[in-house]
Amino acid sequence: MVWLQMTDSSEILSPKPAIPPPLDSEFHPISLGNREYLKLVWGAKTKVPLAIALERNEGNLSVLRTEILPTGCGYDAATRLYVERLVKSMLWQIGGWKIIVGGPRETAEFIAQTYSHTGARTFDVRLMEQVYERPFVVEYTQYEKTPLARESSLALGGHLDGCRIGFDLGASDYKIAAVRDGDPVFTAEIPWDPRPQSDPDWHYQKINHGLNLAARHLPRVDAIGGSAAGIYIGNYVMVASLFRGVPAEQFARKVKPLFVNLRKEWGVPLEVANDGDVTALAGAMSLGAKGVLGIAMGSSQAAGFLDGQGRVTGWLNELAFAPIDYNPRAAADEWSGDLGCGVQYFSQQAVVRLAPAAGIPLAAGHPAEQLKVVQDLHRQGDPRPPKTFETSAG
Repeated sequence: MVWLQMTDSSEILSPKPAIPPPLDSEFHPISLGNREYLKLVWGAKTKVPLAIALERNEGNLSVLRTEILPTGCGYDAATRLYVERLVKSMLWQIGGWKIIVGGPRETAEFIAQTYSHTGARTFDVRLMEQVYERPFVVEYTQYEKTPLARESSLALGGHLDGCRIGFDLGASDYKIAAVRDGDPVFTAEIPWDPRPQSDPDWHYQKINHGLNLAARHLPRVDAIGGSAAGIYIGNYVMVASLFRGVPAEQFARKVKPLFVNLRKEWGVPLEVANDGDVTALAGAMSLGAKGVLGIAMGSSQAAGFLDGQGRVTGWLNELAFAPIDYNPRAAADEWSGDLGCGVQYFSQQAVVRLAPAAGIPLAAGHPAEQLKVVQDLHRQGDPRPPKTFETSAG
């Protein structure tokens, strides 16, 4: 089971936008649904406090405090769905191996069952266990006993001096650049399809080949920085769709330390970060600003966030899995199986999904090739492609 059944009481979560997307008239944005639910809460004579705390690596803890409607008021189904989607949004925005629910015991029990190895969110549970390398747990506590937040942040890159190599690992191409004192002296896009590749040595050699291409255009290499889709902690690959074809045992032995091993081979500082964080950093540098949210819409959806001090938060920022649509018949994410998640709305997958609805037939093939068909039609002035882009990024 990947979706929680909607009943009449949860219809309050399904208002439609004033201007519906051209190709998705049944889109029910979660932001609007949550506003409607909170209006009910604020207007209710009785309301119940609720705290959701997520514990992640190094004891960091993030806490959200809100209010929900009491059990038995006629909106139990809406409350369960609202809380479950809220938990999932926090889990993929922030990350964590432990959820602490401070509030009604029945709410905590519902979340514990849903986020278990036999519940609707088993995919999320297993991925978080892989990221944090410990069992996933859900705990109940009284609202007043919810622990206080413990947050941390870290400065990330932004250096331009010297001879540097930068790379970005996407699902359809590998981008590489050599930069000398801030000026690019070499750039290239290398087409590849890493996801079905089961040999971890293929990945290592392919990435190293790109680094060597860039290094030929520099007198020396002072540092290497890269971005890639996935979750990276201390330069270790914890979860990444790019390497999903590699068997688990070889992933742990060869893929997880891949960038650590590359750093040893090159003998220079080498840092890899989630492509969303790098997007936010690039935005902050170009805007000369702090407190930046960066979103990259490529083969998947990446997001990153810099706080008011211009530092990364250490959150997962994997918003490809964050739910944005309350429609119970929304598109399913091909990896997790869940419905209405960001990747199906803010990526090339969205354009490919919507193309048939716009009257654009696409032959079977790689999503990047299918996207190119739509883009080429757009350049030719075809009136159909704009609707796909208006819907997928509107």
